[in-house]
Amino acid sequence: MHEGFETSIGDRIGRLRTRRGLTQERLAELADVCVDTVRKLEQNRRQTARMATLNRLARALDVDVSVLVGSPVTFEPRPDGSAPSVLALRRAVSPVSDLFGGDADEPDADPEDPPAVGALRASLRATESTRREGRMGEVGSVLPQLIRDARAAVRAYEGSERDRAAAYAVLAEAYQVAATTLTALGNPDAAFTAMERATAAARRSDDPHLEAIGAATLAWIFTKQGRLEDAETVALGHADRIEPTFRSHPLDLSLWGILLLRAATALVRQGERRYDRVEDLLRMATAAAARIGADRLDYATPFGPTNTAVATVNFQVEMDRPSPALTTARAVPGLRSLPPTWRARFHVDRALAHAGLGQDESATRALLAAERDAPEWMRYHGTTRRLVADLHARERRRTSPLTQLADRLGVER
Repeated sequence: MHEGFETSIGDRIGRLRTRRGLTQERLAELADVCVDTVRKLEQNRRQTARMATLNRLARALDVDVSVLVGSPVTFEPRPDGSAPSVLALRRAVSPVSDLFGGDADEPDADPEDPPAVGALRASLRATESTRREGRMGEVGSVLPQLIRDARAAVRAYEGSERDRAAAYAVLAEAYQVAATTLTALGNPDAAFTAMERATAAARRSDDPHLEAIGAATLAWIFTKQGRLEDAETVALGHADRIEPTFRSHPLDLSLWGILLLRAATALVRQGERRYDRVEDLLRMATAAAARIGADRLDYATPFGPTNTAVATVNFQVEMDRPSPALTTARAVPGLRSLPPTWRARFHVDRALAHAGLGQDESATRALLAAERDAPEWMRYHGTTRRLVADLHARERRRTSPLTQLADRLGVER
């Protein structure tokens, strides 16, 4: 599965640098990073770097950051031996019938009547729950059919404005799930197509909030691609449209806060010059969460006091402030309220902070906590794999919990 991980970040940087005719010194100058960082990466003395550094290197090399960090390119086989298909998901997002006309999404279209709106919503909720638990293979198995069902419902309910608008709402969210899944699998072009379709469906739906959560999703996708200014613009532009007051409905405050955190994530990866703005946005999001007073889960995305505290830890790690990150992490309230993948990411951030302080055993314990929460997600998560590779390279014991974890993730020394 992990074709993108067959070579190291340093190998990919060296190959791309040579292709562009750059010396290590010139690349460091263009990226505004220390030349020693470039050397250590290319010599595989370091297996990873902060995301702000990787984004600068990717921009200087004129590639998406996903090209540098390596991404899985397909789904793992499921325990029952079945293999979800990226091609099937791409076909569901962009069926050939959209280009050449016709009612069928596939040559052998399902002859059954499309499901009722209630059944579509139930399928969507189940798919979102599976995604929050990090079960990527299961998402890949069910999502293409969900998209086809929702498209069929939109066509079938042409005579009922209410049902058709409700079907469009399901379709918009299904496309958003497809976009995040395709991004995780290194398919940014298909992910962007899915978001274009999600936006069009949201505008024809009965849910006025879908465009806002779609903007948050698009900002996340742009951030993953290294399009940091675009991510910032999208997130803050839609946050400004909400303009909540502290008497606003909790849903509006939640969506506003989610957008602020997505903008802050893009900003923190732009480097130190934007840290003041990151802290401003984090303060506003934290105030919104405090006003809500409880953790929420809106459109499969958590927001509230716990998530803003977890975001604080993430930003401190990105800013290379490991000690404050660990202090904040010890005080995070109500961690069990978060979905498994959010908890796992929190533990990975703890591991990064411990590793930054040279506390490899504590970093390993944090990684094992992340694996307990979302074992399948761990195998798809690039930052986790790079950190395990870094720690594994320093591991002197032939058998240890870290070595066993590396084996389960398929990370070689």
